[in-house]
Amino acid sequence: MENPLTRLSEQPVETEFPAKCPVGAPRDWQAFAKVKLDSLTKPPGSLGRLEEIVAKIISIREQERPTCANKAVYVFAADHGVTDEGVSAYPKVVTQQMVRNFLANGAAINVLARRARAEVIVVDVGVDAEFEPHERLIDKKIRRATRNMATGPAMTESEATAALEVGRTLAQEAQFQNRDVVAVGEMGIGNTTAAGAITAALSGKPVAEVTGSGTGVSPQGLVHKRHIIERALSVNGVNQNSSPFDVLRKVGGLEIAAMTGMLLEAFEQRIPVVIDGFISTAAAALAYGIEPRARDVLFAGHVSEEPGHRVLLEYLGLDPILNLGMRLGEGTGAVLAMMVIEGAVSIFNEMATFSSAGVSGAL
Repeated sequence: MENPLTRLSEQPVETEFPAKCPVGAPRDWQAFAKVKLDSLTKPPGSLGRLEEIVAKIISIREQERPTCANKAVYVFAADHGVTDEGVSAYPKVVTQQMVRNFLANGAAINVLARRARAEVIVVDVGVDAEFEPHERLIDKKIRRATRNMATGPAMTESEATAALEVGRTLAQEAQFQNRDVVAVGEMGIGNTTAAGAITAALSGKPVAEVTGSGTGVSPQGLVHKRHIIERALSVNGVNQNSSPFDVLRKVGGLEIAAMTGMLLEAFEQRIPVVIDGFISTAAAALAYGIEPRARDVLFAGHVSEEPGHRVLLEYLGLDPILNLGMRLGEGTGAVLAMMVIEGAVSIFNEMATFSSAGVSGAL
């Protein structure tokens, strides 16, 4: 027997509350979302964070019936000169090998993105290799890897600025393509070392407190990695008093800079962005340092096993949607969270109201 609530939920939901504001008054989209959510066939607030998520989507998009059909995950790839110091369990060549894996649809992000119906777009900002043209590869290489931050600045001002502009341009293109929501991920051997340095600089916390094993270095390797980060911060004179841009160019990475630019422009374009793990959250923290309002369009996809990730999420004031003990990167946690976001939006758009379903409200 057909469930009448299912049939009704497929129809446009009636508007049973004031949908318009007085002429000239700004729309209170949070209030609109709450009234609509409370009209659905459920006790108020009973869907917990799903209600918070969809209200934030509506506030960003400023639409009464937002959609999540047009999704993309941007995987930013670049190499890091600091790998010369032996900070990773994997050789630098893995960065280029994984880019080819992404393009061949063989990586974890490809599998999850197919399930989420999100397009995977790979952005080469600084991989130490050349690739054949591919429809899903965007070649925006600034240089083949950053310099070794343990001996001096990772990037010049012009290189960091150019990488920021790569991200800004991609966000503008995403708006032109009517992307409903995007995710950012990354690939770059050595980039947890850069993220650890960024986290220590922005938070003022000890390097040992914010730096984990990354790809899985040994206990002795972790001690060495932390020593290299401390040296990089000292050599470059980077600390809590440094500007976010100075932190970025001296101890960051090209892929981190590009993500930072994308997040800054996503705020301008009002595009919801799901950030992934430690590396993309370091970019989010830099974007927040440059423009605090950028946080308003960000969703924390998950919390990773890297200790610095929790520090950054606290710095940003963002609660992760998922906690699955992941530490892969690539945008995997962000794409999983996209499915939760899409579910929240579907509830808002498709669920029957008390009136349309003929269900009695609370006494």
